[in-house]
Amino acid sequence: MDMLYITVSYVCLMMGVMLTWPSSTLLLFSSENTTLNRPMTETEVSLFGSLSSISAMISTPCSGYLLDKLGRKYSCMLFSLLQVLSWVIVTVCYKVEAIIASVVLSGLNGCMLLVVPLYISEICQESIRGTMTSAAMVFYGIGMLVSYLMGGYLAYDTMNYSCLSMTVLGVVFLVLMKESPMHLMSKGLEKEAARSIAYYRGVKITSKVVEEEIQMLRRALNPELDDLTPEVEKLQPTLEKKSKISAWKFFKKSRSTRQALMVSLVLYTSGVFQGMMVVQVYAEPLFSEAVPTMSPVICSVISAIVGVISGFIGAFLVEWAGRRSLMIYASIASGVCCLILGTQIHLHWGPHWMTALFIYLFVFTYTCGAGTVPYVLVAEVFLPEIKGLASMIAVEWNFICSFIVLFIFNPLVTAIGLGPVFYIFMAACFLSAIFCFFFLPETKGLTVDVIQNLFAKKRTQVS
Repeated sequence: MDMLYITVSYVCLMMGVMLTWPSSTLLLFSSENTTLNRPMTETEVSLFGSLSSISAMISTPCSGYLLDKLGRKYSCMLFSLLQVLSWVIVTVCYKVEAIIASVVLSGLNGCMLLVVPLYISEICQESIRGTMTSAAMVFYGIGMLVSYLMGGYLAYDTMNYSCLSMTVLGVVFLVLMKESPMHLMSKGLEKEAARSIAYYRGVKITSKVVEEEIQMLRRALNPELDDLTPEVEKLQPTLEKKSKISAWKFFKKSRSTRQALMVSLVLYTSGVFQGMMVVQVYAEPLFSEAVPTMSPVICSVISAIVGVISGFIGAFLVEWAGRRSLMIYASIASGVCCLILGTQIHLHWGPHWMTALFIYLFVFTYTCGAGTVPYVLVAEVFLPEIKGLASMIAVEWNFICSFIVLFIFNPLVTAIGLGPVFYIFMAACFLSAIFCFFFLPETKGLTVDVIQNLFAKKRTQVS
């Protein structure tokens, strides 16, 4: 299990390094002293900063298909190899067109935010599933920090060669992993699934632990969960293998799946519209106003450090406090931070350092709540028959919402000013807390069949 944690965390770390790399080289590539064959034009600079998001929107639907066809392990390996190819292009090519092509390839790796949490959730025990699943976002944040530091203190070629070596090492780690037992069971490979469970639990294949988990997977693969209670299922000595139905028929048949998907989409929407992405993209002007005597690079590094620390705290709280409570209270806290930031930027009622302080507090509260819970939830609420497709839809919607927020931000700032924009973020935070109070069941430590039964209820009980 430790090997799994290290490997998938390392993959996410390298994804954070690659997707943040343009921020360290943007000024260099557009200057007369560029390391490329010529300076980038204004249009090329815009493409350089945004094409990775477009690539992620393209690769996410493909990843949903590949998760079911190739499996979790080989999907991770495929997209990691694309990342290796991207660093090879950056390392050996000095043409603007090649660098932009490398950004397109690196953006395809963005779907790992879907693949990795799914992989982890299907291997971990329920007692640690939330903490382990949130590792994807924690180490993505560490990758951002590593990218900021390497970009600030290493020479251009040194950073590129270092990152290429680190990415190759990540692929080697993945080769040593075993496939998800859930995926193997869904393909009828029960013996291979038992070997995988034994490998990750550190026990013999004949142990009781393996047999219990195989039985649990058999139950999870039963598509009739909306009609049978867990008690009734336990009375059945065996579960007959049902003919496979299409994903859309499954959606039509399973009300619990539709409810789970609706909640996931709302959480992703509210998380994006809480405004953290805007704070990250426009951190430099915000920090320039807040602490004009400090370097924006140093402020960005501090912000990344706060994000990493809060990511670890969020990984702990998601198991200790639970998904529902954490999302509610963190959203309320983020809303308060946005209210204070909005009035401070709009009215300038306090000293400049107050802006920096509450930006860091906002990073902390957001990362613990909306930056962690939706990713954990999507990885654990869907049945195996629909998990790949449903998770793909949720993550793809997340990318679409991110694009919308970034697209409308500048026109909004021009129309109403930067301060009032934070009032919109505040509203999204408070609405998110209200929605979670009424519609989000607690899923901490529960198996997928029990979670589906919670979503199948006509009215979610507030715990």
